[in-house]
Amino acid sequence: MLQFFKSSLPTRLFALLLLLLALRLPLLWLGIALTPVELRALLVGERLHEGALLYRDLYDSTAPLSAALFGALDFVGSRPVWLYRILALLLLAFQALRFNFVLNRADVHPERGYVGALTYLLIGSLTTDLDTMSPLLLGHSFLIAALSALLPTSREGYDNRRLFRAGFLVGVGALCYLPLALFLLVGLFAVIVFAANSFRSFLLLVCGFLFPYAVATTFFLYTESLPDFAQFHLQPTLQGRVHETDGLPLWVLLRLLVLPGLLVLLGIGRSFTTSLGLVFQVKFLQLMLVWLVVAVAIAAVGRGMATGTLVLLLPPLTYFSLFLWQKAQRRWLPELLLLLVIGVVVVVRYRAVLHLEQIVQIPAESRYAVQPNPRYDFLRGQRLLVLGPDQRPYLHNRLATPYLDWGLAQVDFGHLREYDAVFRLAHNFHAAPPQYLIDQAGLLPELQYKVPGIFSHYQPTNTPGVYRLQR
Repeated sequence: MLQFFKSSLPTRLFALLLLLLALRLPLLWLGIALTPVELRALLVGERLHEGALLYRDLYDSTAPLSAALFGALDFVGSRPVWLYRILALLLLAFQALRFNFVLNRADVHPERGYVGALTYLLIGSLTTDLDTMSPLLLGHSFLIAALSALLPTSREGYDNRRLFRAGFLVGVGALCYLPLALFLLVGLFAVIVFAANSFRSFLLLVCGFLFPYAVATTFFLYTESLPDFAQFHLQPTLQGRVHETDGLPLWVLLRLLVLPGLLVLLGIGRSFTTSLGLVFQVKFLQLMLVWLVVAVAIAAVGRGMATGTLVLLLPPLTYFSLFLWQKAQRRWLPELLLLLVIGVVVVVRYRAVLHLEQIVQIPAESRYAVQPNPRYDFLRGQRLLVLGPDQRPYLHNRLATPYLDWGLAQVDFGHLREYDAVFRLAHNFHAAPPQYLIDQAGLLPELQYKVPGIFSHYQPTNTPGVYRLQR
């Protein structure tokens, strides 16, 4: 199989795409439960489609470009989950093929072909976490696109004009998922090892990075929401106070990372025993080591629980695995290793379908998907507000107020003794108060006292904690 994919013929690309579909389509066909990050994305897109302005009319920390994409997808159809899954599949395929193209074009390894893309897509299919359209997956695609601009066009020097484009793409990626801004460290290292004038080149890279943020800042400035952009996106993300439960638990993710981690360690060990002919190839190896360190740092910023964390390790894993798949004295050994990897990927990915969860000791991702709360089954298609962190009631209902993220909503609900907070509450509820209110935090009595003109109209239903608007 390795010899087949070491060829650059177009038929190998066709076989690679067939393998990708064979690994992923069966589970997609059976149906993957909605994840918390997808539910949040659907709610954000729904609110933006209704005309809300991000951060000013929606208290959420989702990055601007990711939110804009979610809003655009909602124009296609109401809560298009199928479109999210297709887009996630296309983004992962794009990353694999683009990274493989860079490896071949730059001659970073003596052997060419589609082995790099094969490894990228194979390990990327290890978990259904990467079947989910997430801001991290979206932003990472721009980092892959920026890699070619970070490499010199010739072995003798750097084309500085390309550095602005590299910085620009990193900035766009950060506008999709803010911690990806740490990728500037990879750009800095690339400038140091490849550029003749490192300081000037790095300034050009930084200018390119800041340009997308200058555009975003100008937009929020003219829409009078620049303070909200800083308060609800920049500050919470930098302080690590958002989306702490959107992804898989850390202990589950660490078990899923056992195979990728072993491949990375084996590949690094094999690379140290392999003679690299060109100085450029040595520098690229060092660049991938720095990429690996930065990827771990980005994962740490997301506390290892951001949806799609595995994708951060795929580029360095793909590169170092090339040393495992190269020619060896025992030709059958790399082939056997590849078959073993394929077998592990299939078993881990389909462990729930094959009832192998107890054997592999990794619970299915579906256990951490959004499950409807039976208590609120009578609420369907209603406009409501949940006073609490539980977003499950929104699964079959619509968000009626700006208060999507309960942690960020504390800027109002956590300061009910302050006039500004009470005034904002009255303003946000005055135009279109929700038809139902689910009080999980026990705030309604105080709200009825502080803002009686709105909250005094909510009467209890037969379900404790659920109130209906009566007018």
